Amino acid sequence: MATPASVGSSSSLKNLAEIRAMIKRHKMNDTLFAIIGLLALMLGLVTLLVLFTDLILDGSDRFNLEFLSSFPSRRAAHAGLLSAWVGSFLVMMVTFIAAVPMGVAAGLYLEEYAPKNWFSDLIEINVTNLAGVPSIIYGLLALGLFVYGLGFGQSILTAGLTLGLLILPIVIVSTRESIRAIPVAIREAAYAVGATKWQVVYDHVLKYSYGGILTGVIIGMARALGETAPIITIGALTFISFLPPSPVTSEPPYLNFEWLSSGFTVMPIQMFNWLSRPDHAFHVNAAATGAIIIVVTLLMNGTAIYLRYKIRKNIKW
Repeated sequence: MATPASVGSSSSLKNLAEIRAMIKRHKMNDTLFAIIGLLALMLGLVTLLVLFTDLILDGSDRFNLEFLSSFPSRRAAHAGLLSAWVGSFLVMMVTFIAAVPMGVAAGLYLEEYAPKNWFSDLIEINVTNLAGVPSIIYGLLALGLFVYGLGFGQSILTAGLTLGLLILPIVIVSTRESIRAIPVAIREAAYAVGATKWQVVYDHVLKYSYGGILTGVIIGMARALGETAPIITIGALTFISFLPPSPVTSEPPYLNFEWLSSGFTVMPIQMFNWLSRPDHAFHVNAAATGAIIIVVTLLMNGTAIYLRYKIRKNIKW
């Protein structure tokens, strides 16, 4: 006859066996999920590599300084990317000025200063949703607000503000996530030695979250660089054979703002224009432009990752 002790012992062994089987099953599921994720990642990377290699091979004949220093032309062999990359640079400069300071300040306020109530929760939900809105919606908004409402016209200023609106939610979200990653102990230690709220935020929170904020800003700028839909919506030129006025002059006050109201084109628009031509030589130009855009985007993302690594490595918690 079985004693209560032996029954309890056999029940414990059975429970232990079931727990081990469950752990083993979960480990197998984790391994299977990791394999599936790795295969999906490799599929995406291989596809991107094949397409990128095809662009390089198609546009290899145009990878020279003449292509970067020549204006667009009706003759494909003499057409260049000068006005497009200069326009992209100026638009990105306006985008940075319009979005980054405001985005970082908004993220900092929402995370450190805003009261935790239903209103701040509503703002957080809307900011997160705006980060996923299709870019064409921002183009339509800019067309009504900046082009017709404020009278900025189809200018560099309009394009920069449009892309600034596009990446503003990204900058806010990345700023908030970077600040949230800062341990509470750092704030408590600063308060313990008599630091004010602003001293804690400026000397500690921003310092330690700088790497993550910078990463979000660069990734947002990289997205804006390749956007086409909102730029087409506000009326970017598809053929332009002149450069905007220089932002810097040799005479006081050494700054010129006429370039903000100038017509423009950007690299994705120029690529779209060449792809619409029936001549294969223009398609070669488009392939070279696409490869340049991808290289610049990869360099920006790689720079963001490198800077984040270096900054976090130099910070001593």
